[in-house]
Amino acid sequence: MAILDHTGAPFKQDVLHEPQTSSLIHLQRQVADHPAKGITPARLNQILNAAEEGDLIAQHELFEDMEERDGHLFSELAKRKRSLISLDWEIAAPRNASREEEAAAAWATEVLQDMADFEDILFDALDAISHGFSALEIEWSMVGREWIPNHLHHRPQSWFTLDQATRTQLRLRDPSQDGQALKPFGWMLHSHRAKSGYLARSGLGRILVWPYLFKHYSVGDLAEFLDICGIPIRIGKYPTNASAQEKSTLWKAVAGIGHAAAGIIPQSMALEFEQAAQGSEKPFEMMIRWAENTQTKAITGNLPGNEKGTGNGIGSGLADLADDVRKEIRDSDAKQLAGTITKQLVYPLLAINKGWADPRRCPRFQFALAEGDDIELYANALPKLVNIGMRIPPDWAHEKLRIPQAGDKDPVLATVQPTDATPQHQPQPAPRKAALAALSGNAPEIDDALPGPQPDLQGMQAIDHAAQRLPPERLDAQLQAMLTPVLQAIAQADSLEAAQAALDAAPEYLDVTALGEALHRAGFAAHWMGRGDA
Repeated sequence: MAILDHTGAPFKQDVLHEPQTSSLIHLQRQVADHPAKGITPARLNQILNAAEEGDLIAQHELFEDMEERDGHLFSELAKRKRSLISLDWEIAAPRNASREEEAAAAWATEVLQDMADFEDILFDALDAISHGFSALEIEWSMVGREWIPNHLHHRPQSWFTLDQATRTQLRLRDPSQDGQALKPFGWMLHSHRAKSGYLARSGLGRILVWPYLFKHYSVGDLAEFLDICGIPIRIGKYPTNASAQEKSTLWKAVAGIGHAAAGIIPQSMALEFEQAAQGSEKPFEMMIRWAENTQTKAITGNLPGNEKGTGNGIGSGLADLADDVRKEIRDSDAKQLAGTITKQLVYPLLAINKGWADPRRCPRFQFALAEGDDIELYANALPKLVNIGMRIPPDWAHEKLRIPQAGDKDPVLATVQPTDATPQHQPQPAPRKAALAALSGNAPEIDDALPGPQPDLQGMQAIDHAAQRLPPERLDAQLQAMLTPVLQAIAQADSLEAAQAALDAAPEYLDVTALGEALHRAGFAAHWMGRGDA
């Protein structure tokens, strides 16, 4: 049976032997330009328009420069990427999975877990957040009889172009107008949708580039302002008949004294320092703050500092709101990336090695997005709910607490059973036997004046053990003997008044002799069990 790629087209295994870009030497020798150098609004507009027409080189080289030159931008993008990388993941079999599907999911999980650089793969794929797409070329290798992805190489976005017809398909740049189509099963191409539109306009970098430009200008203006206003103006004065050599000497002294804080000039010349015109750095700082706040909102969905709640009053819910927004963005990123890995890594892996033919039943890569609830809260609540009759599925509890279920042969945690202070195989001391005999009604005559030390902790524990051995059927019989006459009198009553009269006469029916005897025996047992030598 022929192997089909994720688009349904027949697959040829020649791509597995050699990566597609190995023959495109001009791309590997390409040296990146730096469009951010001397960027102007007019030049920026040209770069963005060219990208929309299919020329992606300048746009994505500019996005690279932005991350390198703007520390705030780099930090916010890194936080967004690493919040997803830290999540656990799994490859789950489809619903109502067969044994074959479950085995395939387990095998694919093992393969990806054995990849030492899988975390780096996730990080490189998330480069699509700012660029709109990220292309990782798969390097396959034969291990035994199986094709295994040995490495996934991140390729610069500037290596690609868009087809001229639809401007939606990425192609490798070559001398042709439309470029070279990407070979199936040779790439993991992750497209990230920060916004709707053409692929060239879907990346977050299109939104971040304008705040970056305005911040770039403001930082330059601030540096110039500090250079002018931070250092006093130095003015040298020379006589009218000064020669050219004397003027040159004075100029060198004026230029050098600002840095060396020392210099010499002829006595006939003068050097004065004048305060620069008064100004303020506040407008520049305000512009920089606006640019960084805009970048943070675009990347994380929150303003800087919203993660620090004020506790009460206005703003008390900012921390919770910011956390909810952060989780929503993280979950969206995770679901988009998980879909790409399923279609372009897991499915090729199974199709090549297992002959997998149905993408709809392919095991799915997914991140663990659900966060475990408070274990202590559930530990207190679940036993109470079960005791009142609620039928709670174990699967639901495991899911809520994020605790995996153990297999039939897996070791599990268990409570340590306390050891009995008095093993059953050891003979009991004589006083303890006397106490137990008293509880059972077979004791000799009770002697209340028994010498001995005061009861200790061990003796009190023994009391509890003895009380537990009190035969319940004896107390049952005694209570039945007491209550039976009362119940019979109530049953024979033909009216409510007669029943009330029977209850009023209850002391006449009650025989407490047997109950008193049992209580007396219990007191005797307690006395003996509390002795220190028991």
